[in-house]
Amino acid sequence: MCFVASKTKSAQLDRSATVVILVRHGHTPTTGKILPGRTKGLHLSDLGKEQAEKVASHLSSLNSISAVYSSPMERTFETAKPIAKAFGKSVLKHQGLIEADFGKWTGRKLSELRKLKDWEKVQKNPSLFRFPDGESFMEMQSRMVTTVTNICENHRGEIIVAVSHADTIKAFLTAALGTPLDLFQRLHISPCSVSPVIFGTQSPFVLAVNSTGSDISSLIGRT
Repeated sequence: MCFVASKTKSAQLDRSATVVILVRHGHTPTTGKILPGRTKGLHLSDLGKEQAEKVASHLSSLNSISAVYSSPMERTFETAKPIAKAFGKSVLKHQGLIEADFGKWTGRKLSELRKLKDWEKVQKNPSLFRFPDGESFMEMQSRMVTTVTNICENHRGEIIVAVSHADTIKAFLTAALGTPLDLFQRLHISPCSVSPVIFGTQSPFVLAVNSTGSDISSLIGRT
């Protein structure tokens, strides 16, 4: 599934458009070391908790957020909680925002996975790859596009937050930008980074990718 990005900034002026702020969860003890996938019981590290509080503070420059959605994983929920608290909201868990199903790769060390022949497919031809006994990249992207689109349709003219995972956010942004999925590894999504996207009457408009700055309201053009 793929979008074609808008060629103008007219969507930014459409007050009836929905702004979805995609946020990656904060740092965990496995970040950069292990592919945790959907393993239960993985919580934010102390650094991750600090990152979650900081992104909540950055987002508080907005006057209001209508809803805060989160993948059901502990690390995403714990990232979403400070954001929701800052706006007097409760976190809404959504299965569609969950991490990719990495199948038999779940829990394996990244240093080991990089030695596999299939690792090159993941980096260069993800559109043709399915994780052993798991999800394909195409399925993951389709799921994310459908989920975020449906959420936005339920919040027209509002600003919402969706806390998810690095690969799922990258796959969604690739679709929103109209870029082939095989190039999605060219995007980098840092822990607790922000990537706001406008959904208006035209195609999605990506305002920023992997932003870790504090001036969120200026990116969105709304307060």
